[in-house]
Amino acid sequence: MTTPDIRRRAFTGGKFTLLAAFCAAALFPVFWMLTTALRHQPELFSVPPKWIPDEVTLDSFRYVWTETALPQYVLNSLIVVSAATLVSILFSSLAAYGMSRYEFRGKGTFLTFLLVTQMFPSIMLLIPYFQIIRTLGLYDTYAALVITYVSFTIPFCTWMMWGYMKSIPRELDEAAALDGCSPLGTFFRVVLPLSIPGVMATAIFSFITGWNEYIYALVLTQSDTMKTLPVGIGLLAGQDRIQWNDLMAAAIIAVIPLVIIFVLFQRHLVSGLTAGALK
Repeated sequence: MTTPDIRRRAFTGGKFTLLAAFCAAALFPVFWMLTTALRHQPELFSVPPKWIPDEVTLDSFRYVWTETALPQYVLNSLIVVSAATLVSILFSSLAAYGMSRYEFRGKGTFLTFLLVTQMFPSIMLLIPYFQIIRTLGLYDTYAALVITYVSFTIPFCTWMMWGYMKSIPRELDEAAALDGCSPLGTFFRVVLPLSIPGVMATAIFSFITGWNEYIYALVLTQSDTMKTLPVGIGLLAGQDRIQWNDLMAAAIIAVIPLVIIFVLFQRHLVSGLTAGALK
């Protein structure tokens, strides 16, 4: 074996070793969450800590699902996040279509403004949002959270959809116009079906953003029946002590929908995110 071959193999081995180290560091919290959720309470604080529980139990999963309001929190999150995602997709795709097909004064400034809105810390806008929601009489309702989440996700979703729709040839619009389609008909019949990968990537981004949001859901809701999943998991922490196995079980339940969505739509997510970059 020649010296260049040895160096190439050593370099390849180093890359795989480094990649394995990064994967292990990323997956270790998930592993620890799962093993904690599967332990009995006395085993949580054993010294030295055990990597694998002596006896696997599903008591924590059974407790948080049957003895707490976790199913209601999951339902609230599904309702709020699904509605916010649908509204975000509708408005951001229409805005992206308009900006990808038409030139108008201030277009560049408007796009920059959309991007700048993502740079403000969300906590800075908490009080204005709270006052607006109270003034509208929407406090402690699904509508309050949907409106808030939509205001966060539409700017970035518009950017994502704009990059994807630019990659669709305008000749298709011209052909649709010759067949008698209006601009709106061209959008719904031609451009939107061809933008499915971009729509899916945008929808996944919007869903994950709303699913993980905590601080606005905490402030804009009051009754237990309106709490979303992140807030509900926080409520599981007791005042006197924290049941870590119950919390980890609830966290794993909260992650399951995101994992299912990512596995089912991973191909659309990758193609949707890279289409605009390849333009």
